[in-house]
Amino acid sequence: MTTATLQQEIEKELAEHKIMIYGKGTKEVPRCGFTVETKEFFDQFGHDYLIQDVLDNPEKRQALSEMTNWPTLPKVFINGKFYGDTDILGPMAEKGELQTLLKETFGQ
Repeated sequence: MTTATLQQEIEKELAEHKIMIYGKGTKEVPRCGFTVETKEFFDQFGHDYLIQDVLDNPEKRQALSEMTNWPTLPKVFINGKFYGDTDILGPMAEKGELQTLLKETFGQ
């Protein structure tokens, strides 16, 4: 797949899922501690989210890294915007910023 094709695929996924997480493993079967941490972090908010496994897809991982300028997984997108991982989102939650963002995203 070309980088442009991968970026189109990613943009489609972001449009379909309000919280989209690219990680190592899935929500049902996380394959690294950071993906487990991210799953547990988002479970506390009660909103639907998807974790897509990109561990075995180096081309997509590279395209995501180029799109975000963020080399590590997981990569969290909310409402199509890249936010990093729980290192960024944790402090946002402590300040109440994440809760506000989620209310705006989910209309609650």
